[in-house]
Amino acid sequence: MFFQCDSNTKDKTNIQNPTKKNNAIENVVSNAPKYNVSNHIITQENAIDFLTWYGKQNTKTDFLIETSLGNIQIKLFNETPINRANFAYLVEKNYFPTTYFHRVVKDFVIQAGNSDLMKSSNARKSIGKFLLPPEFHPNLKHEFGAIAAAREWEDNPDKLTEPYEFYIVTKPNGAHHLNKEHTVFGKVIKGWDVIQKINDQEVDGREFPLVDVKILSVKAL
Repeated sequence: MFFQCDSNTKDKTNIQNPTKKNNAIENVVSNAPKYNVSNHIITQENAIDFLTWYGKQNTKTDFLIETSLGNIQIKLFNETPINRANFAYLVEKNYFPTTYFHRVVKDFVIQAGNSDLMKSSNARKSIGKFLLPPEFHPNLKHEFGAIAAAREWEDNPDKLTEPYEFYIVTKPNGAHHLNKEHTVFGKVIKGWDVIQKINDQEVDGREFPLVDVKILSVKAL
């Protein structure tokens, strides 16, 4: 609806300064978040831009993983900003409590971030389907206690990273044959006894623990 202003109106602020209101609107728009995290869906096309933006807004590097066998404290590396931001985002979206430590290869790796439950699949659908580029760094290696991103080996020449699953190296001397094959993006700080408990679990033919090792929560510290 169009309103015509009376030329005799005493308060002519909006007439005399028509840009004041416009500037206010522009400021609100410019200060608005680039993405709405509550309903954003990550795609292959927007993953890097979104996670770069998200990582600048969320700079946490220390997290506590509460499992059914105890707690593990980890530190993520700023040298791998996309993978750090991705992990932090999955924490915010409360993804990990839908999953287990689902793979144990004794004295090699314990892998987490998946399950055979429908809620894990549904959680992934709500977050998005995408892969991440590798972030290899010469000083970040597969030492004992290193945290790295899982990936497919077949038909993956660019070594793209799986965003939902990670593993912890439990091989005492490290798993250095995986350097420059998988992105190392963090390390364990505390909870070595818990890692050993998971490492010692009996598994079936799929390397899945016979007793579920549940992730109860992951929290930023």
